[in-house]
Amino acid sequence: MPGFELFGDKERKQVQDVLDSGVLMRYGFDGMRNGHWKARELETALSQKMMVKHTHLVSSGTAALTVALASAGIGAGDEVIMPTFTFVASFESILALGAIPILVDVDDTLTLEPKAVEAAITERTKVVMPVHMCGSMADLDKLQAICKKHNLLLLEDACQAIGGTYQGKPLGSIGDLGCFSFDYVKTITCGEGGAVITNNEAFYENSHQYSDHGHDHIGSDRGAEQHPFLGYNYRISELNAAVGLAQIERLDEFIAVQKRNYTVLRDALSQIPEIVFRRVPEGGEENYSFLNFFLPSKEITQKAHKSLGANGVDGCFYWFDNNWHYYRKWEHLIEPKSLGKLPQDVLDSLPDYSKVNFSTSDQWVGRNISCLIKLGWIEEEVHERAKKMVEAIKRVI
Repeated sequence: MPGFELFGDKERKQVQDVLDSGVLMRYGFDGMRNGHWKARELETALSQKMMVKHTHLVSSGTAALTVALASAGIGAGDEVIMPTFTFVASFESILALGAIPILVDVDDTLTLEPKAVEAAITERTKVVMPVHMCGSMADLDKLQAICKKHNLLLLEDACQAIGGTYQGKPLGSIGDLGCFSFDYVKTITCGEGGAVITNNEAFYENSHQYSDHGHDHIGSDRGAEQHPFLGYNYRISELNAAVGLAQIERLDEFIAVQKRNYTVLRDALSQIPEIVFRRVPEGGEENYSFLNFFLPSKEITQKAHKSLGANGVDGCFYWFDNNWHYYRKWEHLIEPKSLGKLPQDVLDSLPDYSKVNFSTSDQWVGRNISCLIKLGWIEEEVHERAKKMVEAIKRVI
């Protein structure tokens, strides 16, 4: 991770096809394309790889979440349960639709804690959104059972977890809807891009229309298309799709490299008895994009994180103090702040996140270090890195 580390001839070939045709837009201009429809081809490839009936590409992972929620009819006043540990896009996509993000604790998987989810359900709850952070999954069997019991949708945010599996199924394909991000730092990248996957035909039809100003995409004359409902512009370009089309062919290669490098580092850190690794639910296999482990206390973890940096080990994150990924520093949600005025009913419905007790999340995230697994490392680098990590952590334990 990320896929740009291994850009090569396949990516250049796909992009050159688009430049040669001159058609950068995914819709229309049929006669100019010379048969190149990169977005369509990538959607087909993703559907096959993810073992689903339908894929729709959009401009980002954030767009994918927004479009997925809208396609399922989520809107004003609906509550969506999401974790305290995720990327800010999770609550941004919910608020963009006038819905209400309901944060709940994470557990030792660093994803949604099922008991906390069930305790947060109200008559307004419509969706449970597990976020498969740092390449590994939530307890999907338990979350599916909760959703079935309460007649809720399960929306998998798999933006950081493409290539991971649960019970033999690709992450993202298990819920009613799944979302991926293909931004510049993901395991496979389009530069910018995202995807919604589903087996629900209605959700798929809504997705591709909503993301293109409500166009119904019926017939070959774009100017004659109808607008069944209001939509917006979340389109991906052919250039972005072309990069992704080359990268999806290399996904298995990338996952294998990540697993090899991950295994070297994990085996080395296993020598330290105070380290406990993140729990991966039974039947799950992460995509090995991050190595996550816990230390005995927040204080030791903070010292270890500083020691890793001082020892020349980059790419290790202490999410507890991170303003992109952990609730403590989401001031634009906690206050909340927006350039435009948020609807008063949204403001009235939002919990006061400055006062909510997320001590369970704090004790897990506060003791966690998360180390990025790079694709570009050569074998000697990985072993040298493992040695440095062990030395750095032993200094503070």
